[in-house]
This record gives sequence, C-alpha cells and structure tokens, in this order.
Amino acid sequence: MERRTIGAGALSVGAVGLGCMPMSWAYSGSRQRGDASLRAVHRALDLGVSLLDTADMYGPFTNELLVGRVLKERRADAFVSTKVGLLVGEQHIVANGRPGYVKRACDASLRRLQTDVIDLYQLHRADPEVPVEETWGAMAELVRAGKVRALGLCAVGARGGRRSGGRLYDATIRQLRRVQQVFPVSAVEAELSVWSPEALETLLPWCEQRGVGFLAAMPLGNGFLTGTLTPGEGFEPDDMRARHPRFTAEMMAANQPIVAGLRRVAARHGEDVTAAQVALAWVLAQGRHVVPVPGAKQERWVTENAGAAGVRLSERDLAEVAELPAAQGSWE
Repeated sequence: MERRTIGAGALSVGAVGLGCMPMSWAYSGSRQRGDASLRAVHRALDLGVSLLDTADMYGPFTNELLVGRVLKERRADAFVSTKVGLLVGEQHIVANGRPGYVKRACDASLRRLQTDVIDLYQLHRADPEVPVEETWGAMAELVRAGKVRALGLCAVGARGGRRSGGRLYDATIRQLRRVQQVFPVSAVEAELSVWSPEALETLLPWCEQRGVGFLAAMPLGNGFLTGTLTPGEGFEPDDMRARHPRFTAEMMAANQPIVAGLRRVAARHGEDVTAAQVALAWVLAQGRHVVPVPGAKQERWVTENAGAAGVRLSERDLAEVAELPAAQGSWE
C-alpha cells in the first residue's frame, strides 16, 4: 500500500488507516465479536493498513486490550494511535487534563496495548478546568521519556460552530496555536467525508501549511456513504446512530442521492469498485498529508477499505463529487 507521512517527524503509515472503535464501542453491541475483530486487525496489517486508531475511553479500556492482543504478536507491523483526556462514567463523559492523570493514563494504555511505546498519543478533549498548555506539557514529557513518539490533537468545537453559524474549527485552531508553543503537533484528527467536508475550509489548510498530518475520522459518514444501510431499518439502542438526526429514516432517504452519485463514479472505475472506496479515495485526494481512518470490525470491510488506496479519481470524478447535493439534516 502507498505510504504517507504524519507530521514533521516523517512518521510513515499506510495511506488508509483502521478505526478500531466500532469493535468495542458506540456501534451495535450485538454485532461485536472479539475473534472477528482480531481477524480484522490482522487482515488490516497484512494489507499494509498500519495505523490502528484506538482510545482508552473506547469500551472503556476494552478496545485497547483488543488491539494489544495483536500488537503483542505484530508490533513491528503497526503504527498505534491512542487517546487520553476523557473519562467514561455511568451516564456521562468528562474531560480530565490534569498532568498527573495524563501520565498515569499513558502508563495504563501502554500496559493494555502490550507495547513499550505509543506512536501517536492524542489529546481527545481539553479539560476546561486545566490550561491546555499544562496538559500538553505533560504529554510532551512522555515523549522525552520515550513512552510516546509523537503528539496529536482531536478537533474540538465543531458542533458549537454549527449552532452559532461561525467557522466550525476556529476553536480547534486556537487550541492548536497554543499547544504548538509548547511542543510540536504531529497530527490532527477531525471528521472529513463527502457529506461532512467542513474541515476543508480552514482546518485542513492550517495543517498542510505547517506540515501537520490530518487523520480523517468518519470518512464513510458513520457507514452511510457505503450504501449498505437501509433507511427505516433502524439501529440497536446502544448504537450512536439510533439518536443521530442524520440517521432518521426520513433523513437517510433524503440523502440517498449522495450515495447514488458515489456509485456512478465507482461504476466508471470497474464493477469491483464500490461507493465506499470512492468516498475514501475522495478523502485521499484532499492532500498527501491526509490519512482516512474508517472504522470497521469485519475482514470484508477492512479489505474493501484498503482497496480504496488503489482508486485514483480523475478531475471529472472529483468535479462530479463536488457537485453532489449537500447533506440534509442536522448534525447535532
């Protein structure tokens, strides 16, 4: 698979990553199978999908434990990214950016992942009660201690921007400017897909100008852009899409023209190319510093997603995708 670099440190990863969250968190609990997920991760590594994206809050903790079972056998094949800064309670999620906690959380992640070093350690969310510089400084100390290779930041403030009508990632960029004064940012993770392209306005250019890698989260629109979801079929109660305004039967039906457009482009590339692969190829085409990180928990989807790295969209294709209707429905 084509390789791409993350940050000024030239950390090399496969052009397509693997989001491990659906294996343990937020999606259809009855369909989560540990053995199937392990096979999916191994398949990803076999195909050159080296970036494995997880977090201590996924589960919580169980996702890192799962990834750790693979890393114990194949650490040299993987680039592991995990996150810190969020604590999961019974009915709520809270931020914790206290330096002491960050250091303890890193040690715990290292144990669960069965590794001596985390390739990319990301701040999941900043703690509003702790200056972000203090949190970032603690993370930088982990780099100096050899426990972490590089630091990243997950985008914040996007939904608030939607409500206020402001530019969606202004809060993230302000935060990035602050932490850059403490220690270099190697990567930013934020949503980017055909039906949620807002990061193209300011956040993606900011990263490109500074040599910061961009990890595109939810590049398949939480599964919608694959064309495999049926409007009105419904979701399990523990699936986050069950409460998501864009996944009501009405909104899913209204947004079908987006999937139809992706299928038209796919058809020009051969009968084996899918709408999902076109959606991922579009993300890849947004810059050499961009790495889509689609979530998957089955070998078949991992294999299909990896195949997107070989799909090259023409100018005509990109223009056609650009002309697709904007997604309907709130993203709140």
